[in-house]
Amino acid sequence: MLAADRHRHIIEQLEQRGSVKVSELSEQFKVTEKTVREDLEKLEEKGLLRRIHGGAVMESTGEDSLLPIQIPNIKRQKEKAAIADKAVAMIEPDDIIALDAGSTTLEVAKRLPNMPITVLTNDLLIIRELTLKDQIRLIVAGGYRRKNLLIGTESSEWIRKLNVHKLFLSTTGIHLEYGLTIFTEELAALKRLYMECAKTVICLADHSKFDRGALITFAELSEIDCIITDASMDEYVALKYENAGVRLIGV
Repeated sequence: MLAADRHRHIIEQLEQRGSVKVSELSEQFKVTEKTVREDLEKLEEKGLLRRIHGGAVMESTGEDSLLPIQIPNIKRQKEKAAIADKAVAMIEPDDIIALDAGSTTLEVAKRLPNMPITVLTNDLLIIRELTLKDQIRLIVAGGYRRKNLLIGTESSEWIRKLNVHKLFLSTTGIHLEYGLTIFTEELAALKRLYMECAKTVICLADHSKFDRGALITFAELSEIDCIITDASMDEYVALKYENAGVRLIGV
């Protein structure tokens, strides 16, 4: 089993059980306990778990599952609402926008006024929210359903032909070294596709996403025009990213 697959299974088990044991993982993966400890160390460096004697527990500050869930994540709701309000203020009549899947982008959809804009998305929760707003032209990429997402390679070429003015992007982690990261390759590919056809890329991320890294990098920080975050952002962390050339829009 590849290291990336082991890491994915470790996080899945942590989400289901709250803790894992080195000895059990070693037997399950058919690798040495030394290899498992190295896996746990790498995941801890990315802020995804906390090592304890003989195993690891889920990092208490973490909030993102491997895939978006059918019931939207309600953690840090106040921060997400403030970020969404800032994002909505950047949207103008006749804009063509893309809303990436995520709990913060769902808040954007909820706050969007019924105005003449075009919205591209593959998130079924966002789609449900926007179908009630008749002035919004809703564009849905085809694919098969995976939890609350539509995923598929058949629509890739069609999406590439679209001219998106503003992409509102979600991420699992933001890190100076790893960039923007997520766990699954399918979602990473879709995010890249959205970025290819977007004139402006805006990342929506609350303060807990910073200095965290998931398994797969889907974008470098230099590819993002700005990041909208919340007022709880630590000043030291904000300064570190701004000094690296990242434009932060605080709320």
